[in-house]
Amino acid sequence: MSRVLITGATGLVGGHLLRLLNDEPRVTNIVAATRRPLPPMRKMFNPHDPQLSDALAQLTEPVDIVFCCLGTTMREAGSKEAFVLADYTLVVDTALTGQRLGARHMLAVSAIGANSKSPFFYNRVKGKMEEALIAQNWPRLTIGRPSMLLGHRESQRFNESFFAPLFKIMPGKWKSIEARDVARAMLHEALSPSRDSVAILDSRQLREIAAHSAVY
Repeated sequence: MSRVLITGATGLVGGHLLRLLNDEPRVTNIVAATRRPLPPMRKMFNPHDPQLSDALAQLTEPVDIVFCCLGTTMREAGSKEAFVLADYTLVVDTALTGQRLGARHMLAVSAIGANSKSPFFYNRVKGKMEEALIAQNWPRLTIGRPSMLLGHRESQRFNESFFAPLFKIMPGKWKSIEARDVARAMLHEALSPSRDSVAILDSRQLREIAAHSAVY
């Protein structure tokens, strides 16, 4: 039985994952740290603060597994500094909080193209975030690198709407993926026996894991 910490539960992948966690009998307690309050769920404790780091700092109860589904775009963030805060700093803070609370497995949603040496700022930040998590020397670290995410958002992202038809016909790891399938794959990996200490899964792999998973 597992106790779980999750950040990013108000987002597209995180929202699906939170519902899956709540329905999963092997998960006993969910700590969902958020900026704004969530509707109640029977297993969930929801510390919330506009400064997410403050919500994380108040946590004291032990957890076994940590999920981070935080992620935004430059357009939504409004500045490079705000983007780095959301997609790097708070992800690292989530992981450090998990380690402080005794977690042994960290799972994070990154993005296709993540590379700390990329000429593109978005990909470069994602790559540096991944390197920071790897440097924490987790007993087990799982990083998902989905391509374009499909699913209902409260506000549509222009680039995703514009390029969606193209990404639906792209091959392999570049093909778009349902956000629910990313959530299913990440939960499946969290509850499966240990594999490599560091696993990086692209969209094709995430899709295959979700298709064969018993998580619904």
